[in-house]
Amino acid sequence: MASGPRPDLVVDLRPVSFIDCSGLGVLCRTRNRVLARRGRLRLVIGSSRVLRILRAAGLGGVFEVHPDLSRALAPAPPAHASAVPMG
Repeated sequence: MASGPRPDLVVDLRPVSFIDCSGLGVLCRTRNRVLARRGRLRLVIGSSRVLRILRAAGLGGVFEVHPDLSRALAPAPPAHASAVPMG
């Protein structure tokens, strides 16, 4: 849920093979809303095509991306660690 304090969201995009600007806009607005409440948003992406679309849109380093659900559900990395590289 993105409306409470410190929301913790995982969006499983593994079934997705294509995402357009509308979908990217929803993800960006969700990210902004979650970060404004000092929360965490993770994307689970199994498709190299979706990763390429994120990169082409200039969003390659914007989201915390994981290749599977178990890694996305793991505890948050230390504050000094960066998100998992996309690729």
